[in-house]
Amino acid sequence: MNKLSLLLIPAILFIFSCKKDSFITSSNAQIGFSSDSLFFDTVFTTTGSVTQSIKVFNLNDQKINLSDIKLAGGINSPFKINIDGASGPDAGNIELNANDSLYIFISVKIDPTATNLPFLLYDSIQVSFNGNKRYIQLQAWGQNAHFLKNQIISGNVVWSNDLPYVISGSLLVDTNAILTIEKGCKIYFHANAPFEVDGTLQVQGEKDDNARVYFLSDRLDNPYNGYPGSWPGIYFGTESVNNTLEYAVIKNAYQGIVAEGPSRDVNPKLILNECIIDNIYDAGILGVQTNIQARNCLISNCGRNIIIGYGGNYNFSYCTAVSYSNEYVQHKLPVLTLANYIDQGTGSLSAGLTANFTNCIFWGDGGNVDDEVTVFQKGDSLFNVNFFNSLWKIKNNPVGVNTSSIIQNQDPLFTEINNQKRSYDFHLKAGSPAIDAGKDLGITFDLDGNPRPISQSDLGCYER
Repeated sequence: MNKLSLLLIPAILFIFSCKKDSFITSSNAQIGFSSDSLFFDTVFTTTGSVTQSIKVFNLNDQKINLSDIKLAGGINSPFKINIDGASGPDAGNIELNANDSLYIFISVKIDPTATNLPFLLYDSIQVSFNGNKRYIQLQAWGQNAHFLKNQIISGNVVWSNDLPYVISGSLLVDTNAILTIEKGCKIYFHANAPFEVDGTLQVQGEKDDNARVYFLSDRLDNPYNGYPGSWPGIYFGTESVNNTLEYAVIKNAYQGIVAEGPSRDVNPKLILNECIIDNIYDAGILGVQTNIQARNCLISNCGRNIIIGYGGNYNFSYCTAVSYSNEYVQHKLPVLTLANYIDQGTGSLSAGLTANFTNCIFWGDGGNVDDEVTVFQKGDSLFNVNFFNSLWKIKNNPVGVNTSSIIQNQDPLFTEINNQKRSYDFHLKAGSPAIDAGKDLGITFDLDGNPRPISQSDLGCYER
């Protein structure tokens, strides 16, 4: 090795050492987190406190100065942080060596009996450097709850409304089991948590808002509390029997209700009385060769409101199926689709279909849907589809169905349609063509529990 090489080696090492010891000040500098969010869940049923940690990485080959690490909620936050041994709600001018890391320890302490707290608590940790800001989101349950993870219901079980129910993983009502949910219960589902029913589900809500039974996503913070598809939905399997949902509210699911297979006795597989199914990404109600009876139900702003396939037996009375396009759900498909078959491979399978729709409204706007009701028939199996005293938006009348007293392409005049704010009220305005257009079915109340006249009742789920 010559003398020049011997002189260059220490010079290079010196320059490299200087670079590692100098600070990167560019706004293009990068840091990383071991996670960009933390969730504290079941601890509040026991001690009310827990500690978790997140690592912050310097991804640069030079030192970096973290000008500030702080809790956005400051000293009033239920969360507490400790930054590499120093407690805060904040710390500044933290030097982090090249390719090095530091720990942020996060704890939360909440009295699990503090029912005046919000159900969910949120905060964030802000990390500032070189003019940039990065955030770590924090979430915790602010109240006690029944936390159920990958739960299987066996025997006869009753849920009372003493505390909310929080479901993660999945929930299965086993074959021959009966789950009864009493009025006022609120059930919150994580994104990975389907509600599967192979046995029987009995929902016993009542008309007052605080007495209805709510099935919701566990993300209650803005904007997530408005997202459709936030949890999978409720699925009634082929073995399921004798299900009744009264005054249930199902919102923000991927599919609201799915029912498969015929009834296993003389009763409908599923009875829906005075239910609201709203803001669903795909199907509000999907029935596959099954038996559903629905009364005074609102199925609103779904990717597809009602889908019936492969036959079955259906009876819908005083129901409103309506969708408008907004920033979350685009109205591109009919609000009602019926078929007596399903496609399978290169062919199809058909089954008998009997479906009655009486005193209903089928409406949509803001999309490219000409026919809000579409009907498809194949094969020679029983096909008996009837629409009585209903209002629909349609360009091409469905073939092979029986109709009587249909109001066609007249705006039902709902009370409020504000797509920009996603604010909807599907009660009827004065002058609506749906007023007094109903057929007497002996049903004396509406979705609000308000009285209906015996004769000349209004169409849809609400009586004006």
